[in-house]
Amino acid sequence: MDTRYIRHARHRARGAVRPAAVAIVAVVAVLAAAAWFLIIKPHQDLLDTEAGAHPSTPVIEGHAAPPPPANVASMSLNQLLSEARRAVNEQRLLAPAGNNAFEFYLKVLEKQPGNQVATDALRETFPVGASLAEQAINQRDFSDAQRQIDLLAKADPANYTLTILRSKLDAQRKLQDREQQLASDKEKQAQLAAQKAADKADADRQAAEAQQKALADQQKAAQARAAQQQTAAAETSRQQQASSTAAAASTPASAPGTHAAVLVRNVNPRYPTTAVRANQEGWVEVAFTITPEGNVDDVKVVDAEPRHVFDSAALEAVKRWKYQPATQDGAPVASQDKRRIVFKLN
Repeated sequence: MDTRYIRHARHRARGAVRPAAVAIVAVVAVLAAAAWFLIIKPHQDLLDTEAGAHPSTPVIEGHAAPPPPANVASMSLNQLLSEARRAVNEQRLLAPAGNNAFEFYLKVLEKQPGNQVATDALRETFPVGASLAEQAINQRDFSDAQRQIDLLAKADPANYTLTILRSKLDAQRKLQDREQQLASDKEKQAQLAAQKAADKADADRQAAEAQQKALADQQKAAQARAAQQQTAAAETSRQQQASSTAAAASTPASAPGTHAAVLVRNVNPRYPTTAVRANQEGWVEVAFTITPEGNVDDVKVVDAEPRHVFDSAALEAVKRWKYQPATQDGAPVASQDKRRIVFKLN
Protein backbone atom coordinates (compact mmCIF):
# COMPACT_ATOMS: atom_id res chain seq x y z
CA MET A 1 0.00 0.00 0.00
CA ASP A 2 1.17 3.47 -0.71
CA THR A 3 2.68 5.11 2.40
CA ARG A 4 1.44 8.54 1.43
CA TYR A 5 -2.13 7.31 1.37
CA ILE A 6 -1.83 5.88 4.89
CA ARG A 7 -0.46 9.13 6.30
CA HIS A 8 -3.23 11.09 4.64
CA ALA A 9 -5.92 8.78 6.11
CA ARG A 10 -4.47 9.10 9.63
CA HIS A 11 -4.42 12.88 9.32
CA ARG A 12 -8.11 12.92 8.30
CA ALA A 13 -9.02 10.73 11.29
CA ARG A 14 -7.29 13.03 13.76
CA GLY A 15 -9.10 16.06 12.25
CA ALA A 16 -12.49 14.37 12.72
CA VAL A 17 -11.80 13.56 16.39
CA ARG A 18 -11.08 17.15 17.44
CA PRO A 19 -14.62 18.61 16.89
CA ALA A 20 -16.20 15.69 18.70
CA ALA A 21 -13.96 16.31 21.71
CA VAL A 22 -14.91 19.99 21.78
CA ALA A 23 -18.64 19.13 21.69
CA ILE A 24 -18.24 16.68 24.57
CA VAL A 25 -16.44 19.27 26.73
CA ALA A 26 -19.16 21.86 26.03
CA VAL A 27 -21.95 19.48 27.06
CA VAL A 28 -20.14 18.65 30.31
CA ALA A 29 -19.70 22.35 31.10
CA VAL A 30 -23.41 23.07 30.57
CA LEU A 31 -24.41 20.18 32.80
CA ALA A 32 -22.03 21.37 35.53
CA ALA A 33 -23.41 24.91 35.41
CA ALA A 34 -26.97 23.65 35.57
CA ALA A 35 -26.16 21.47 38.53
CA TRP A 36 -24.59 24.45 40.35
CA PHE A 37 -27.55 26.81 39.87
CA LEU A 38 -30.31 24.24 40.33
CA ILE A 39 -28.95 22.02 43.10
CA ILE A 40 -25.76 23.16 44.81
CA LYS A 41 -26.37 26.94 45.15
CA PRO A 42 -29.94 26.71 46.57
CA HIS A 43 -28.71 24.20 49.11
CA GLN A 44 -25.78 26.42 50.06
CA ASP A 45 -28.08 29.44 50.44
CA LEU A 46 -30.31 27.48 52.76
CA LEU A 47 -27.36 26.49 54.91
CA ASP A 48 -26.08 30.08 55.00
CA THR A 49 -29.51 31.33 56.06
CA GLU A 50 -29.78 28.86 58.88
CA ALA A 51 -26.21 29.67 60.06
CA GLY A 52 -26.70 33.47 59.89
CA ALA A 53 -24.07 34.16 57.24
CA HIS A 54 -23.26 37.67 55.97
CA PRO A 55 -25.93 39.26 53.76
CA SER A 56 -25.81 39.81 50.07
CA THR A 57 -27.95 42.27 48.12
CA PRO A 58 -29.61 40.64 45.15
CA VAL A 59 -32.07 42.73 43.15
CA ILE A 60 -35.66 41.49 43.39
CA GLU A 61 -38.08 43.42 41.19
CA GLY A 62 -41.69 43.92 42.24
CA HIS A 63 -41.41 41.97 45.51
CA ALA A 64 -43.99 43.12 48.06
CA ALA A 65 -42.77 43.48 51.65
CA PRO A 66 -44.11 40.68 53.87
CA PRO A 67 -45.86 41.47 57.14
CA PRO A 68 -43.54 41.93 60.13
CA PRO A 69 -42.70 38.77 62.09
CA ALA A 70 -44.85 38.17 65.13
CA ASN A 71 -43.35 38.87 68.56
CA VAL A 72 -39.91 39.99 67.40
CA ALA A 73 -38.79 40.56 70.99
CA SER A 74 -39.15 36.85 71.76
CA MET A 75 -37.20 35.67 68.68
CA SER A 76 -33.82 33.96 69.09
CA LEU A 77 -30.59 35.31 67.63
CA ASN A 78 -30.68 32.81 64.77
CA GLN A 79 -34.27 33.73 63.99
CA LEU A 80 -33.44 37.42 64.01
CA LEU A 81 -30.42 36.86 61.77
CA SER A 82 -32.53 34.75 59.43
CA GLU A 83 -35.17 37.50 59.20
CA ALA A 84 -32.45 40.09 58.66
CA ARG A 85 -30.92 38.00 55.87
CA ARG A 86 -34.35 37.62 54.26
CA ALA A 87 -35.01 41.37 54.51
CA VAL A 88 -31.66 42.13 52.83
CA ASN A 89 -32.42 39.73 50.00
CA GLU A 90 -35.80 41.43 49.53
CA GLN A 91 -34.17 44.89 49.67
CA ARG A 92 -35.84 45.88 52.92
CA LEU A 93 -32.83 47.53 54.50
CA LEU A 94 -34.58 50.44 56.25
CA ALA A 95 -38.25 50.09 55.32
CA PRO A 96 -40.97 49.32 56.10
CA ALA A 97 -40.88 50.29 59.73
CA GLY A 98 -40.74 47.26 62.01
CA ASN A 99 -39.84 44.85 59.20
CA ASN A 100 -36.41 45.76 57.86
CA ALA A 101 -32.87 44.42 58.07
CA PHE A 102 -31.43 47.24 60.17
CA GLU A 103 -34.03 46.82 62.90
CA PHE A 104 -33.43 43.04 62.98
CA TYR A 105 -29.65 43.45 63.19
CA LEU A 106 -29.99 46.17 65.85
CA LYS A 107 -32.23 43.80 67.83
CA VAL A 108 -29.49 41.16 67.58
CA LEU A 109 -26.94 43.63 69.00
CA GLU A 110 -29.41 44.54 71.73
CA LYS A 111 -29.63 40.86 72.71
CA GLN A 112 -25.93 40.16 72.15
CA PRO A 113 -23.75 43.27 72.06
CA GLY A 114 -20.72 42.80 69.80
CA ASN A 115 -22.33 40.10 67.63
CA GLN A 116 -19.92 39.93 64.73
CA VAL A 117 -22.46 38.93 62.07
CA ALA A 118 -24.80 41.82 62.90
CA THR A 119 -21.93 44.30 63.29
CA ASP A 120 -20.39 43.37 59.93
CA ALA A 121 -23.77 43.38 58.22
CA LEU A 122 -24.64 46.87 59.47
CA ARG A 123 -21.21 48.15 58.45
CA GLU A 124 -21.44 46.66 54.97
CA THR A 125 -25.03 47.84 54.29
CA PHE A 126 -24.62 51.29 55.83
CA PRO A 127 -23.72 53.03 52.49
CA VAL A 128 -26.74 51.47 50.77
CA GLY A 129 -28.95 52.48 53.69
CA ALA A 130 -27.60 56.06 53.51
CA SER A 131 -28.46 56.14 49.80
CA LEU A 132 -32.00 54.95 50.56
CA ALA A 133 -32.42 57.63 53.21
CA GLU A 134 -31.23 60.25 50.72
CA GLN A 135 -33.81 59.00 48.22
CA ALA A 136 -36.52 59.42 50.84
CA ILE A 137 -35.31 62.99 51.42
CA ASN A 138 -35.37 63.76 47.69
CA GLN A 139 -38.88 62.32 47.47
CA ARG A 140 -39.81 64.62 50.36
CA ASP A 141 -41.01 61.78 52.56
CA PHE A 142 -39.52 63.64 55.50
CA SER A 143 -41.00 61.62 58.33
CA ASP A 144 -39.77 58.31 56.93
CA ALA A 145 -36.42 59.86 56.02
CA GLN A 146 -36.01 60.98 59.64
CA ARG A 147 -36.83 57.45 60.85
CA GLN A 148 -34.25 55.95 58.48
CA ILE A 149 -31.59 58.43 59.59
CA ASP A 150 -32.31 57.52 63.22
CA LEU A 151 -31.81 53.81 62.36
CA LEU A 152 -28.51 54.60 60.64
CA ALA A 153 -27.46 56.61 63.69
CA LYS A 154 -28.08 53.61 65.95
CA ALA A 155 -25.90 51.49 63.67
CA ASP A 156 -23.00 53.99 63.38
CA PRO A 157 -23.52 57.15 65.46
CA ALA A 158 -20.16 58.72 64.51
CA ASN A 159 -20.49 58.30 60.75
CA TYR A 160 -20.07 61.67 59.01
CA THR A 161 -22.66 60.67 56.39
CA LEU A 162 -25.33 61.24 59.05
CA THR A 163 -24.36 64.92 59.27
CA ILE A 164 -24.75 65.27 55.51
CA LEU A 165 -28.11 63.50 55.52
CA ARG A 166 -29.42 65.64 58.38
CA SER A 167 -28.28 68.81 56.55
CA LYS A 168 -30.02 67.70 53.36
CA LEU A 169 -33.17 66.85 55.28
CA ASP A 170 -33.20 70.25 56.97
CA ALA A 171 -32.53 72.03 53.65
CA GLN A 172 -35.33 70.16 51.90
CA ARG A 173 -37.74 70.93 54.71
CA LYS A 174 -36.89 74.63 54.51
CA LEU A 175 -37.19 74.56 50.72
CA GLN A 176 -40.62 72.96 50.98
CA ASP A 177 -41.67 75.57 53.55
CA ARG A 178 -40.53 78.35 51.21
CA GLU A 179 -42.34 76.81 48.26
CA GLN A 180 -45.51 76.45 50.32
CA GLN A 181 -45.18 80.06 51.48
CA LEU A 182 -44.66 81.24 47.90
CA ALA A 183 -47.68 79.24 46.76
CA SER A 184 -49.72 80.72 49.60
CA ASP A 185 -48.56 84.23 48.70
CA LYS A 186 -49.42 83.69 45.04
CA GLU A 187 -52.86 82.43 46.00
CA LYS A 188 -53.42 85.47 48.22
CA GLN A 189 -52.25 87.78 45.43
CA ALA A 190 -54.58 86.08 42.97
CA GLN A 191 -57.48 86.45 45.41
CA LEU A 192 -56.58 90.11 45.99
CA ALA A 193 -56.37 90.75 42.23
CA ALA A 194 -59.73 89.05 41.72
CA GLN A 195 -61.25 91.16 44.50
CA LYS A 196 -59.79 94.35 43.00
CA ALA A 197 -61.15 93.39 39.58
CA ALA A 198 -64.58 92.75 41.09
CA ASP A 199 -64.48 96.09 42.96
CA LYS A 200 -63.43 97.91 39.78
CA ALA A 201 -66.19 96.25 37.80
CA ASP A 202 -68.72 97.25 40.47
CA ALA A 203 -67.38 100.82 40.51
CA ASP A 204 -67.54 101.00 36.70
CA ARG A 205 -71.10 99.72 36.78
CA GLN A 206 -72.12 102.33 39.36
CA ALA A 207 -70.36 105.08 37.36
CA ALA A 208 -72.16 103.99 34.19
CA GLU A 209 -75.51 104.01 36.00
CA ALA A 210 -74.78 107.47 37.42
CA GLN A 211 -73.79 108.73 33.97
CA GLN A 212 -76.98 107.35 32.44
CA LYS A 213 -79.02 109.00 35.18
CA ALA A 214 -77.24 112.32 34.61
CA LEU A 215 -77.90 112.11 30.87
CA ALA A 216 -81.57 111.36 31.54
CA ASP A 217 -81.76 114.35 33.89
CA GLN A 218 -80.10 116.58 31.29
CA GLN A 219 -82.55 115.44 28.63
CA LYS A 220 -85.49 116.17 30.93
CA ALA A 221 -84.06 119.61 31.73
CA ALA A 222 -83.52 120.34 28.01
CA GLN A 223 -87.09 119.32 27.23
CA ALA A 224 -88.35 121.54 30.04
CA ARG A 225 -86.28 124.50 28.75
CA ALA A 226 -87.56 123.94 25.21
CA ALA A 227 -91.12 123.94 26.48
CA GLN A 228 -90.45 127.15 28.43
CA GLN A 229 -88.93 128.78 25.34
CA GLN A 230 -91.95 127.86 23.24
CA THR A 231 -94.28 129.24 25.90
CA ALA A 232 -92.26 132.46 26.14
CA ALA A 233 -92.18 132.87 22.36
CA ALA A 234 -95.92 132.37 22.14
CA GLU A 235 -96.48 134.94 24.87
CA THR A 236 -94.19 137.41 23.12
CA SER A 237 -96.04 136.92 19.84
CA ARG A 238 -99.37 137.42 21.56
CA GLN A 239 -98.16 140.62 23.22
CA GLN A 240 -96.74 141.94 19.96
CA GLN A 241 -99.96 141.24 18.12
CA ALA A 242 -101.93 142.92 20.90
CA SER A 243 -99.59 145.90 20.71
CA SER A 244 -100.02 146.11 16.95
CA THR A 245 -103.78 145.97 17.30
CA ALA A 246 -103.73 148.69 19.94
CA ALA A 247 -101.48 150.87 17.82
CA ALA A 248 -103.75 150.45 14.85
CA ALA A 249 -106.77 151.28 16.95
CA SER A 250 -105.15 154.42 18.36
CA THR A 251 -104.13 155.73 14.95
CA PRO A 252 -106.50 158.46 13.77
CA ALA A 253 -108.50 157.82 10.70
CA SER A 254 -106.55 158.74 7.67
CA ALA A 255 -107.47 159.78 4.27
CA PRO A 256 -108.64 157.19 1.80
CA GLY A 257 -105.67 155.13 0.47
CA THR A 258 -103.55 155.88 3.54
CA HIS A 259 -102.86 153.39 6.42
CA ALA A 260 -100.12 152.34 8.83
CA ALA A 261 -97.87 149.30 8.37
CA VAL A 262 -99.33 145.97 9.51
CA LEU A 263 -97.26 143.02 10.80
CA VAL A 264 -98.04 139.98 8.66
CA ARG A 265 -95.27 137.55 9.72
CA ASN A 266 -93.87 137.36 13.20
CA VAL A 267 -90.70 135.34 14.04
CA ASN A 268 -90.35 134.39 17.69
CA PRO A 269 -86.95 135.16 19.20
CA ARG A 270 -84.61 132.36 20.33
CA TYR A 271 -84.29 132.22 24.10
CA PRO A 272 -80.56 132.52 24.91
CA THR A 273 -79.06 129.31 26.41
CA THR A 274 -77.13 131.27 29.04
CA ALA A 275 -80.34 132.93 30.18
CA VAL A 276 -82.10 129.58 30.41
CA ARG A 277 -79.27 128.15 32.53
CA ALA A 278 -79.28 131.27 34.72
CA ASN A 279 -83.09 131.21 34.92
CA GLN A 280 -83.15 134.84 33.68
CA GLU A 281 -86.15 136.75 32.27
CA GLY A 282 -86.37 140.24 30.75
CA TRP A 283 -87.37 142.43 27.81
CA VAL A 284 -85.86 144.39 24.93
CA GLU A 285 -87.38 147.50 23.34
CA VAL A 286 -86.38 148.03 19.72
CA ALA A 287 -87.02 150.74 17.12
CA PHE A 288 -86.82 150.04 13.40
CA THR A 289 -87.78 151.18 9.92
CA ILE A 290 -90.33 149.40 7.74
CA THR A 291 -89.37 149.74 4.09
CA PRO A 292 -91.92 150.25 1.28
CA GLU A 293 -91.33 146.59 0.45
CA GLY A 294 -92.51 145.55 3.93
CA ASN A 295 -89.04 144.54 5.24
CA VAL A 296 -87.54 145.55 8.55
CA ASP A 297 -84.42 147.72 8.41
CA ASP A 298 -82.19 149.76 10.70
CA VAL A 299 -83.16 147.86 13.88
CA LYS A 300 -81.82 149.43 17.09
CA VAL A 301 -82.10 148.59 20.78
CA VAL A 302 -83.72 151.47 22.58
CA ASP A 303 -83.79 149.94 26.05
CA ALA A 304 -83.42 146.52 27.67
CA GLU A 305 -83.68 144.81 31.06
CA PRO A 306 -81.22 143.27 31.79
CA ARG A 307 -78.75 144.90 29.44
CA HIS A 308 -76.97 142.87 26.73
CA VAL A 309 -78.61 139.55 27.65
CA PHE A 310 -81.51 139.37 25.19
CA ASP A 311 -80.37 142.10 22.72
CA SER A 312 -78.95 139.85 20.00
CA ALA A 313 -81.89 137.42 20.11
CA ALA A 314 -84.38 140.32 19.84
CA LEU A 315 -82.54 141.99 16.93
CA GLU A 316 -82.18 138.72 15.02
CA ALA A 317 -85.90 137.96 15.35
CA VAL A 318 -87.16 141.44 14.44
CA LYS A 319 -85.00 141.59 11.29
CA ARG A 320 -86.92 138.58 9.99
CA TRP A 321 -90.37 140.12 10.51
CA LYS A 322 -92.53 140.91 7.49
CA TYR A 323 -94.98 143.83 7.20
CA GLN A 324 -97.64 145.08 4.90
CA PRO A 325 -96.04 148.49 4.31
CA ALA A 326 -97.73 151.74 5.17
CA THR A 327 -99.38 153.61 2.30
CA GLN A 328 -100.05 157.23 1.60
CA ASP A 329 -102.54 158.15 -1.07
CA GLY A 330 -102.44 154.51 -2.12
CA ALA A 331 -98.65 154.36 -2.55
CA PRO A 332 -96.33 152.29 -0.23
CA VAL A 333 -94.07 154.43 1.90
CA ALA A 334 -91.45 153.83 4.64
CA SER A 335 -92.55 154.08 8.24
CA GLN A 336 -91.15 153.81 11.77
CA ASP A 337 -92.19 151.42 14.54
CA LYS A 338 -91.17 150.54 18.11
CA ARG A 339 -91.81 147.24 19.89
CA ARG A 340 -91.02 145.67 23.27
CA ILE A 341 -90.07 141.98 23.09
CA VAL A 342 -90.60 140.12 26.34
CA PHE A 343 -88.55 137.03 27.38
CA LYS A 344 -90.26 134.81 29.94
CA LEU A 345 -89.60 131.23 31.04
CA ASN A 346 -93.16 130.35 31.96
